Amino acid sequence: MVDLCVQIGPLRLKNPVMTASGTFGYAEEFKDIVDLNEIGGIVTKTVTPNPRPGNPPRRIVELPGGMLNSIGLPNVGLENFIREKMPFLQTLRTEVVINVAGTTEDGFAECVSRLEDVDGISAYELNFSCPNVNHGTSYSTDPNIAERITAAVRRLTRRPLIAKLTPNVTSISEIGLAVQNGGADAVSAINTVVGMAVDIAARKPKLATITGGYSGPAVKPIALAKVYELARNLSIPVIAIGGIATAEDALEFMIAGATAFQVGTANFYQPDATIKIKKGLESYCKEHNISRVIELVGALP
Repeated sequence: MVDLCVQIGPLRLKNPVMTASGTFGYAEEFKDIVDLNEIGGIVTKTVTPNPRPGNPPRRIVELPGGMLNSIGLPNVGLENFIREKMPFLQTLRTEVVINVAGTTEDGFAECVSRLEDVDGISAYELNFSCPNVNHGTSYSTDPNIAERITAAVRRLTRRPLIAKLTPNVTSISEIGLAVQNGGADAVSAINTVVGMAVDIAARKPKLATITGGYSGPAVKPIALAKVYELARNLSIPVIAIGGIATAEDALEFMIAGATAFQVGTANFYQPDATIKIKKGLESYCKEHNISRVIELVGALP
């Protein structure tokens, strides 16, 4: 048997396969497609203090190598999430990570403070990095703000904290070190890369918001470089995100220094990608006589 367990600060995952926020709904949408309990960790769609309708259409554009989205964090809001979505999540035998965001700095603390009384939550992921909302990526482009919000949330909870970082910065390590100083137990990276597409017939942007977040296989080399940089400069674990669709992709990130990884865009066109990747990891470890998958983390010379 291959031991697939990994440790993310105080959070223990039975395997390093996680879902990326915004690509897996609230998990219940996938219950008839995959065995949710086989996944190491499920990260929910972002929750904000109040309900959000998201951005106006057109909000998604398919492009070569990926997709461009400007969804804008539509969600049911904190109280509706607790009442309508948590009961199902509480039935799962896997780690449930709640992704939270606020339109103000206090919004993050407001979400976590209210969720502290709710059972069935394994950790929080602080969404500092969505490029498709009014506050944009300001929370993860300014190290002082990122550290301040992380520290404020840290004072409210003993549950593990994961800070989700944007690649749209000069130095992702600077932001990573700031949230580490603020008390984050791990970082997840990368969120989408800012991009745009133009309709040449209409001579206007294809997205209503002009720009959006580009994700999918084409961003993998960018994500890999950012994960490698973070892993070399931080003392807390790194959770990789960006173009992961196969076990081979996941292995690249782990060898570069990621302790775990999240599957995102692949969920849209291959809903059982998480399970296939888990099986692929097991096969690789058996083939190479690796008894514990953690041995692969940071294996680059």
